[in-house]
Amino acid sequence: MHGTVLARLLAFAALLALGGCLLGPDYVRPKVEVPATYRFAQGEAAEIANVTWWEQFQDPVLDQLIATALLENRDVKIAAARVDEFQGQFVTTRSGLFPQVGAGADASRQRASQAAGIPIPNGISPIYNQFDATLSVAWEIDLFGKVRRQTEAARANLLASEEGRRATILTLVSSVASAYINLRNLDRQLEIATETVKSRDESVRVFTARFKGGEVSQMELAQSQSEYEAAKATIAQIEMQIAQQENALSVLIGKNPGAILRGRELSAMGEPPIPNGLPSELLERRPDLLQAEQALVAENALIGAAKALYFPSISLTGLFGTVSAQFSNLFTGPARVWSFAGSVTQPIFTAGNISGQVRQAEARQQEALFSYEKSIQVAFQEVEDALISVQKTHEQLTVVGNQVEALHTYARLARQRYEGGYTSYIEVLDAERSLFNAQLSYTQTQGAELTSFVSLYKAMGGGWVLDAEKRSVPPPAPSTPADTAPVARGAAPTGEPAVALEAR
Repeated sequence: MHGTVLARLLAFAALLALGGCLLGPDYVRPKVEVPATYRFAQGEAAEIANVTWWEQFQDPVLDQLIATALLENRDVKIAAARVDEFQGQFVTTRSGLFPQVGAGADASRQRASQAAGIPIPNGISPIYNQFDATLSVAWEIDLFGKVRRQTEAARANLLASEEGRRATILTLVSSVASAYINLRNLDRQLEIATETVKSRDESVRVFTARFKGGEVSQMELAQSQSEYEAAKATIAQIEMQIAQQENALSVLIGKNPGAILRGRELSAMGEPPIPNGLPSELLERRPDLLQAEQALVAENALIGAAKALYFPSISLTGLFGTVSAQFSNLFTGPARVWSFAGSVTQPIFTAGNISGQVRQAEARQQEALFSYEKSIQVAFQEVEDALISVQKTHEQLTVVGNQVEALHTYARLARQRYEGGYTSYIEVLDAERSLFNAQLSYTQTQGAELTSFVSLYKAMGGGWVLDAEKRSVPPPAPSTPADTAPVARGAAPTGEPAVALEAR
């Protein structure tokens, strides 16, 4: 009978909770001003924003570095752990929607004081036992939607953490690709500087011999030596940058600082096609924008949770159990005990406590809204910047390439004129210095053009982030059959070749 009463009370409470109202505003995606097209979009752009674009560079080493980074990078692992944290927070918050059931048992042995003035009948021992077993139920009925709004916010925070992990992956892949391109760029600069040093070293030897023979002045020899030392200083600077870039790339792939394997030359890398898309699609492609929107959803829901504090809090509690002085009688009918209780608490005067919490929630919602709108504007800016960078670095590369060819001719003719006695060595030095700087500039522009593709894919977002996210999950470890005994590495069982054992 009492179980029936408890069941009816719980059913009635459930109807109250389900039929209760939800306070606060329901979330509606804010309207944002979205341009119809990108200012610097190109006609040959392709619908390839969802492809694994880094493979278009056609460098297997870069592909392997990114694969390693997705599995080993610590930031990705931190972001994954944060998702688990918010998953637990969501489950914890949602549990408030359901009754909390607990069980307990207790056993005690006591002796009553015979000197306390309480008579104890003859034949009754002052020592007695007590055993009890209880089942308790407590439930705060969410009549005004406080817990439901808190659960809505927790769910949004969980989704935001998932988008945050995708944003981390997006940044990681882009950072590894940019760092590798910059490393190959520095490698090429080092080659140019090394070749220049060899050429100027030869010039110093020739001028030293000519100076001893009285053919050139000491000033010309000093000028030659100065340019040689300047090129050597450039090598030291580039080597330092290469080591630092290797260290940074090592950390990105989750390794201790060290050397990095090289793949294709910078000039041999492929160029990914330019992705296409409308500005409005950016709101669904970019994980950082989706993360900012979920943060807005969470803050919007917490307004309702704060407003629910104005209204009564209704709680139900129940207890059903047994109590007996003899363990053998603990589960008999006369040993049963039960109780039901309900409570209602209503704030009357809080000196602005609740209204202050509501104002805080509304202000945080506005902060999240403005942050979301700003994130969208910054995303549009990043796409536009990347698009114009792709266009203009390509144009710049063509111009610098023409400059390098012209300076090759200039340096060759200047040296011929000097050898013919028609001009001073100053002209030769000027031509070779200009050629050296132009060659470095050309290599730097090559790297900048490839990096601009990386920046564009990062800014555009796309389905490639989801593919990269799948690659960040380690494959399951192969299971060993239960009936197969472990075999020491290198020791092949009878009739089985050692090669097969190593492969397994």
